Amino acid sequence: MADPSAPFDRRLLDRRRARWLLPQPERGADFLIEAATSELIDRLSIVERHFDVAVDLAGHGGGMATRLEASGQCGHVLRLERLAGLLGEGALGVVGDDEFLPLAPGSADLVVSTMSLQFVNDVPGVLAQIRRTLKPDGLFLAAFLGGDTLHELRAALIQAEAESTGGASPRVLPFIDVREAGALLQRAGFALPVTDLDRLTVRYDNLFALARDLRQMGAANMLHQRSRRPASRAMFLRAAEVYAERFADPDGRIRATFDIIYLSGWCPHESQQKPLRPGSAKHSLAEALKDRSGSLS
Repeated sequence: MADPSAPFDRRLLDRRRARWLLPQPERGADFLIEAATSELIDRLSIVERHFDVAVDLAGHGGGMATRLEASGQCGHVLRLERLAGLLGEGALGVVGDDEFLPLAPGSADLVVSTMSLQFVNDVPGVLAQIRRTLKPDGLFLAAFLGGDTLHELRAALIQAEAESTGGASPRVLPFIDVREAGALLQRAGFALPVTDLDRLTVRYDNLFALARDLRQMGAANMLHQRSRRPASRAMFLRAAEVYAERFADPDGRIRATFDIIYLSGWCPHESQQKPLRPGSAKHSLAEALKDRSGSLS
């Protein structure tokens, strides 16, 4: 049974994914997944390692698994999806929940998560499970939505609903920022954690074109605390007006922000570079700055 205290209704997420991902999706609606997949593969390519067992964790349509296999850096690629229909035919895969990984400790050399962590209720718990799944010196890579993603849509909906009803219900997912993401990696026990953010600004004709893309991504409102009362057409028309007034370019097209947070971390191993112990430096910062200032004089 779904936990109503959890932020996301994961059963609704499954229904949305089935509706969008199992049929042929609208062309171009998966642009965020394609962008994140390409970036993660580029980052993996600079790691001079071969990964015998790689896991494509809830990667949606299988694009990441295909790219991992083609990279030449992975021996076996295992796909894990909540929906059996997403695995397709002939794929090495398992049906499982990416919140409760059905993978043995120390069974993978590489785990890649592409645009799914933003829908997980217990991100710290999932990160800890991923670390346990990795072999020592195994690598974790992830991309997910965070930061100021869809802040324009959130502002327009809040203003329009407040004007219409005197209050506002949550309609846009909450997102963590890049600093929080780095702290979660450290909390989960990853070594050498790295986090950064890539901002994509996508332009649309209007709010309704943006909403259509979000539905096609299976990313429409799935919050447990969402209002069950259908919003009026007048409210959405007003939201479209507010959006255009506040976030349109001179040509009239509106902007939508998508912040993709990228994570990488290693399962600890004795061979990894260690930070210096406090007080172990051979030269002080003051000496270094003095030497530098002298060289510039």
